[in-house]
Parts: sequence; C-alpha cells; structure tokens
Amino acid sequence: MSGRRPHRSYSLTAAFTAAVTTVLALTAAACGSSSTDSRRDSAEGPADGQTPAVRDEDTPGAGAPFWIDPESDAARQVRQWEKEGRKDDAKALRRISERAVAEWPAGDNPVPRISRAVRGAAAGRRTAVFVAYNIPHRDCGMYSAGGAPDAGFYREWINAFAEAIGDAPAIVILEPDAVPHLADGCTPAQYHDERYELLAQAISRLKRQPRTTVYLDAGNPAWISDPARIAEPLKRAGVEAADGFSLNVSNFQTNDTVKAFGTRLSGLLGDAHFTVDTSRNGLGPLSGDRNEAWCNPPGRALGTPPTTNTGNELLDAYLWIKRPGESDGPCRGGPAAGTWWPDYALGLARKAKA
Repeated sequence: MSGRRPHRSYSLTAAFTAAVTTVLALTAAACGSSSTDSRRDSAEGPADGQTPAVRDEDTPGAGAPFWIDPESDAARQVRQWEKEGRKDDAKALRRISERAVAEWPAGDNPVPRISRAVRGAAAGRRTAVFVAYNIPHRDCGMYSAGGAPDAGFYREWINAFAEAIGDAPAIVILEPDAVPHLADGCTPAQYHDERYELLAQAISRLKRQPRTTVYLDAGNPAWISDPARIAEPLKRAGVEAADGFSLNVSNFQTNDTVKAFGTRLSGLLGDAHFTVDTSRNGLGPLSGDRNEAWCNPPGRALGTPPTTNTGNELLDAYLWIKRPGESDGPCRGGPAAGTWWPDYALGLARKAKA
C-alpha cells in the first residue's frame, strides 16, 4: 500500500451507531465495576490477543471504543527499549502502542489475524478495525503490488474474512487505492469491470455480518483532487450499499483539507458518511515534489488519535488505518512495504502534539 499518492444530514450510520453504542455501554459498565487503575489485568500482562484494561482518562478521546493490540510491533518495541534502558524512547513510542491501529489480515489466509483481533476486542469490549487489502492487480505494480491471483480466489478470501468477523462489532476499510486507481487510469482497462464487480460483491458479503461497518476507499484530495472524478467510480463499485467511504489512507493530508474534500464528495453520494486516516498527518504532507511526498517522508508526526468524537455529522471517525511505524516501501532507506521500522515510528511519536 503506497498511499499516494499522487502518481500517485443525518447522524452516524445505523450500523456504526449500534456498534459504537454497544461497545461504549459495555466499556462503561466494565469501568464501573473495575477495582484497578492498571492498564493491564495482572502483573504478567494480558493474555494473547486481549486488550489491557483502559480507564476513561487513559483513552485518547472519549469516543475511542477501538481495540488496542497489546502485542503490536509498537508494544513489543516499547518493552524491548525499556529493557535496554531507553526509557525516553519507550515513553514516546507509547503514543503509538497505547492507541488503536487497524489490522491488515494476510492475503493468503485472513482468518488467524481476524480471529485473534475479534477475541481480543471481545475481551476488552471493543470494536476491531480491519483493512481488506487483497484485490487482484493491486497497487499498479508499485511497492505493494500483488493481491489475490484471480477473482475466484478473492471471492473466497472475502468470504473467509467476513466469516471470521462473525457477529462481532467491526469496521472494515475496503481496498485502499482500488477505486482511485480505476479513476486515474493506473489500473489497466481490461481489469476495470472485474474490479468493480468484486468490490460490489465484497461490500454485499461483508454487510451480511450484523455488526460490520464498511467504508470503501476513495483515496485522498492530493491524488484525486476533484470529488466528481471519484464519485461515479465509487457508485459503480457499490458505495451506496456500504456505510460510506474512507479518505487519506496511508497519506498525510491535513484534517481540514480532507474534511473539506470529504464533505464535497459526500454531497455527490447522497450525504454518505466517511472516515479519515489520521495516523501520520499531524504536520500535514511533506512540501516539495508531490511524487515523492507519499513514501516515508521525513519529519512527519502522528495525527489526531482514533476517536468517534469528530464534531462533524458526516465524519464518523478519525482512525489510524495505516499502521504508524510501518514502512511505505524501500524508499529513503526504508524496509519493504508494511515492515516495522522503529526509527521512523519514533520520529512520528516524538513530533506528535497529542
């Protein structure tokens, strides 16, 4: 997922509202009966896949009912640095490890990672956030090229993905870049019809799960600057059957810029709701050559922590969809796309304002 990229009036939707309301109510009940202020259930730490007990005052934003993985790369890095005596670095990195980031299940078999997250979220009375990222002919041959080998495999993969979620509350960000790459012509024309069909089918399949909320990705305003250019492709891909669309995945556009774009796009889609990836947009995009600004740009910062308190009736949540600290690809000395990069993660955390 290269994130480029350039080339690169109603309240919350019913499904999202139901999921969030249930989780918040259960969390409040749990907090009311808790006898400890510890973030962990015991001195030994949480069981695999379980979320540490979180107090209201520890939660970054009162509307942050999302699962935090206690065994994330960031969490393990914090523990390693603490053992090595790097206390200040460990403290800074907790700005990532103690906040919810999306899970990106594997393209070969999504079930293990989803099942683990669902169990952990249930134990902590939280909502898991997932990214479905396995569309055939993915990423136009860039750093995250690949995806399912064919349409049949993808349909089976999405079915397994949905079954693994079951009736748990979940948010799914569907196929980052897939529609924008149709709109900008990067994906070869012979694959367009198949992709539109697969995306519409994926939305339909995921929405069969009773508490799954789906947002179809719509890129970012630095990539597709005119909302009208992406609106029709989104419609053709079935966005009207989803809960809305996602913006700024793996990118760095500011909240104000993305909200303005999202509001305009929403108006073209019948007041559809949307989410914004704020994982790395705390200082906005890197100035200079836009063709290089998307890949491991230096000097960036974590953005608004995950929350449903957005102050905007169309904007359902700020989410950390891109996992902050994972590389965009082998540029600027980075490792392969999706690989944990501690030094970059630490830079994001140190520059964060919250």
